[in-house]
Amino acid sequence: METPQEPRWLDDEEDQAWIALSSVLMRLPAALDAQLRRDAGLSHFEYQVMAGLSMVPDRTLRMSELAAFVEGSLPRLSQVVGRLEKRGWVHRSPDPTDGRYTVATLNDEGYDKVVATAPGHVEAVRSYVFGALTRAQVRQLTTIGHRIVAAIDPGHPLVSGTVDRLRRRK
Repeated sequence: METPQEPRWLDDEEDQAWIALSSVLMRLPAALDAQLRRDAGLSHFEYQVMAGLSMVPDRTLRMSELAAFVEGSLPRLSQVVGRLEKRGWVHRSPDPTDGRYTVATLNDEGYDKVVATAPGHVEAVRSYVFGALTRAQVRQLTTIGHRIVAAIDPGHPLVSGTVDRLRRRK
């Protein structure tokens, strides 16, 4: 019978890094959500969906691509897009190139909402994240983020370059 292997415990430096990262993971989404709800009446996820659509050609993406782009499941995305449709900012339709898929399109009113919301959101991101970092630390953060995402999901759109390709199609 094999003896269970001792866990590879974190050393002091790793433990401190993990505590710091965990704190960011818990506090940053809540802070961004609060700012967007207060200033624009949107959740952070709703804003991410609309902003994601605003960055691609014709402001249109297949729901599956949009879900990957905004880090959400299809059921969650479907609920959010439904709410955005009711507010008159997004609409869904069959994909004209393949009717088996559904596309979401940000309409002009939705685009105007993103444009009006973006300055406050960018200021919050700058205040909470980038204002505390040097240029070198921003580059390090990018590298670190890519490496962590690649370790979790090697096929993730950020790792595979899909996110950049979607943004360049515009």
